Amino acid sequence: MILAQTNQNDDIFGGVNDFFDSGLWIAARNLTLFFVVIFWLATAYWVYKDARRRIDDGWLVAMAALLGLIPPFLGPIIYLFFRPPEYLDDVRERELEIKAMEERLARRDLHCPVCRAQVDQSFLVCPVCTTRLKQACVKCSSPLEALWQICPYCATPVATPSLPGLDDTLSGDSWTQPAAQPRRRSAESD
Repeated sequence: MILAQTNQNDDIFGGVNDFFDSGLWIAARNLTLFFVVIFWLATAYWVYKDARRRIDDGWLVAMAALLGLIPPFLGPIIYLFFRPPEYLDDVRERELEIKAMEERLARRDLHCPVCRAQVDQSFLVCPVCTTRLKQACVKCSSPLEALWQICPYCATPVATPSLPGLDDTLSGDSWTQPAAQPRRRSAESD
């Protein structure tokens, strides 16, 4: 009886055993292993190529490539967490842009804020679009910077532009104050 049950179980799993012993299973298994190894090597190669673009030190690039190889499929994920955030080319490009901006600021290339035409430091008005660039001193007519409180050429105090609702701190007329207009009488007061 026990022998009959064993024989019956062999018949149930006999088809499965025959499949795993067949050439089709062996070919599918070998092909799957081949693709897994190829994918593993491809991820390790990707880690190496990415590390070369992000890391300047050759020793660290080799360690990143080894990390991509040794723990299969886990190493590239670990590398993704710890890799530098930007490429070396992007870092160099940003540094060059910063250097160029610093040189431009050092040369003090001035441009009109409205039309972007090149203007000189001594210009009061943009010659292209007639935008007022600087205030002129009321005594010597020298151009004044926006933050100056006194004219460095003749020691005349600079009048600040008057804002509605604020008292003037300096007395005297400047180019920013509107001209006094006569008051109009209303028709009812006559």
